Amino acid sequence: MAADARNLTGEPFVARAPDAGPADAGRPATPHPKRTVPPPAPGGPAPAFAAPARVPLPDASGPREATTRLIAHGCWYPSPDPSGTRVAFICDRGGVPQLWTGPVDGEDVHLLDGGPDPVTEVSWSPDGRWIAYTTAPGGGEHTRVLCVRPDGGDRHILAGAEPGSSAHLGCWAYDGSAVAVTVAVPTAVPGPDATAEAGAPGPGAADGLLPAHWRDRAGDTRLLGPAPHTAPGPGLPSPALTVPTATIGAPGGRTAPAAGFGDGLSAYLVDPDGVAAPVLLAVEQDAATLRVCDLSRDGALALLRRGPRGRREAVVLRTADLETTCVMPVADGDPWIGGFSPRADTLWLRSNAHREFAVLLAAGLDPEGRPRGWSAAAWRENSDLELLRCARDGGSVVLAWNVRGVSELEVLDTSGAGGPGPGPGASGDGGPGPDAGTPARSGRNGEAVARSGANGEAVARHGRSGEAVARPGPEPVPPRPVPLPHEVVTRITAAGPRLLLALSGSRRRPGIWWLPDGASPVRTPWSSRDEDAVPPGRPPVRPVPLRPTARDGLPLNGWYYRAPGRAPGEPAPCVVHLHGGPEDQERPVLDPLYHEILGRGVDVFAPDVRGSSGYGRSFVDADLGRGRFAAIDDVADCAAHAVLSGLADPARLAVMGRSYGGYLTFASLVWHPDLFRTGIAVCGMSDLATFFEGTEPWIAQSAAHKYGHPERDRELLRALSPMSRVDALRAPVLAVHGEHDTNVPPGESEQFVRAARERGVTAELLTLPDEGHEFLRADNRRLFRRAAADWLQRQLGT
Repeated sequence: MAADARNLTGEPFVARAPDAGPADAGRPATPHPKRTVPPPAPGGPAPAFAAPARVPLPDASGPREATTRLIAHGCWYPSPDPSGTRVAFICDRGGVPQLWTGPVDGEDVHLLDGGPDPVTEVSWSPDGRWIAYTTAPGGGEHTRVLCVRPDGGDRHILAGAEPGSSAHLGCWAYDGSAVAVTVAVPTAVPGPDATAEAGAPGPGAADGLLPAHWRDRAGDTRLLGPAPHTAPGPGLPSPALTVPTATIGAPGGRTAPAAGFGDGLSAYLVDPDGVAAPVLLAVEQDAATLRVCDLSRDGALALLRRGPRGRREAVVLRTADLETTCVMPVADGDPWIGGFSPRADTLWLRSNAHREFAVLLAAGLDPEGRPRGWSAAAWRENSDLELLRCARDGGSVVLAWNVRGVSELEVLDTSGAGGPGPGPGASGDGGPGPDAGTPARSGRNGEAVARSGANGEAVARHGRSGEAVARPGPEPVPPRPVPLPHEVVTRITAAGPRLLLALSGSRRRPGIWWLPDGASPVRTPWSSRDEDAVPPGRPPVRPVPLRPTARDGLPLNGWYYRAPGRAPGEPAPCVVHLHGGPEDQERPVLDPLYHEILGRGVDVFAPDVRGSSGYGRSFVDADLGRGRFAAIDDVADCAAHAVLSGLADPARLAVMGRSYGGYLTFASLVWHPDLFRTGIAVCGMSDLATFFEGTEPWIAQSAAHKYGHPERDRELLRALSPMSRVDALRAPVLAVHGEHDTNVPPGESEQFVRAARERGVTAELLTLPDEGHEFLRADNRRLFRRAAADWLQRQLGT
């Protein structure tokens, strides 16, 4: 109950076992560990916890059809019920991403939450009694976790109701008795006493110019790890860390005020019935992310993902005593990084530790949750493992590989007792070195190579003293490829004996497909049909790959969309569109914005400049620090490549991008003022100093690794900021921003537009109401697309 859940006083906090009420009849109980919070240190402040409080809400289930039904709608993020016959999913057919449910193979779908706040994640409980989901109030960056019955009743906020807080959804306990949530509360500003106790501030922090949440943050921006990431080396000891991080576990002594930057994050197991008090799993101060990704079936082990982008880590935690038994670097991208086998004797992870590309790592676990050794279970040359889904019965793992932006799907058999142990070259007590297991190579026809013995057993055994003893094993069974009807897989989930896939493609809206055994995927009846992807009369354009080369010789990649009706050899007006991140990747999926622009006779070239994902860690890291200047030049080099290829008209070039792409747009207009006739910057940073002052703390923590420290790299950030060169601006600019954006505050667009107007340059600002960093409402998306296309058509003279 709420009074028990708050626990903000420092009094002992003990989780109770759920009562066996009528609603719980027949539900097996998972024994959750009792967690007592230590009392505060004598004379010190009480520990600051953000235990979630249950807040009932009125039922908001809607009609079977939304009031405003979009024919060209998208469906994504499927989560099935335990039987696999029904699925909860996100759909925007009502004009905003909302929670829907329906049968996998029927059309009788139901709007479960008709509220105005966009839904971002969905998870149906393993016992079928609850659906947990995340919403973004007002379309902003702060989210809350809700729970609702499958019939739409008993809707309530599970976490994130407190002002200024945010909550994130984790996994369910295996029996559905609790769901993991992470609560984020902005870190307290250090007071004078705390500063004195923490020691003297580092260089540059004493002049009063550094924001309070940046105190005591040390170190310049630098490459993490070797470049390229393939040099031989010893296995990574576990649980040694690659970068300094805060301790995970129960808070001991003082937790506030904080001396770093980032949010204070607390991970809890929460009873959706509100009978038992939340159970505290982990606490991190000044942290970028913390998510509970999996729980073993007996609840003894938890798998967490933590750390800022570029420095993610998987942490295995023993829930009985909160001891960390394993830490392993993992790849960016999808937050669901892996899971435990049914007996919790094997851990599967998607990791790029000591590698250029992410692979499937496996570790045999001892009864205490410590890894006996690591091996690469499946990998490909020059391709990232981007999605990983472990079957509930432990018999298979589904893998999605990113092959230059296109997904390839495989099913790997992992049946049999245990899992892979350390292969030749692996460390028996540590993590995988670059050559752990069989040397990485691609199998026949490009399929992933798997390392497993007969029936999936390890190809190594452990000697009497625990050291790894290699022995020969039979040839591994290659993974089974799954043909896909469209280019990109965005989510994989098991639905009973079959799989559910969320797919996107260059000629379709996002949809959900189910995979019968041994057959090709089948579209769910309520997903938008391919022929309804766009209004009739002008089909979507399928892009073609382009391979520019940067001026320093670095190979780049991108997708070129040719406007319909243009003769093959005729140069066309063209806009270079830049993705966000910087670590995002351009994928060949239908973008209504591109479709609108192409309809105005303007080509679209969407490149991946250095810093993008999908091409190895060295490429991602190539824009760190001063490498950002080269990334700005990449934009000009991509435009030149389109011109020299005979595709683009050099006199009618534009540049456009969102988020980091918006920053690159501002930067390209002032670094290469005579190249582009106009630009459109969407939610972009114009001054990195003001960006760091105004953004969310957890975003600032990740951004410091990418751009530089706001104090110690002050001169570098000033040199990289478009505002420092705004006098060079010549081209008209349109800036677009969401009203509630706290990722990149709207002031970043406002100050650039104001500076441009003061210098006599045409500049306009479009602010979209009830939107944050992402534009999620159909009416605002439509307004944005048309405004952008109108601007390009007018400025490029098409």
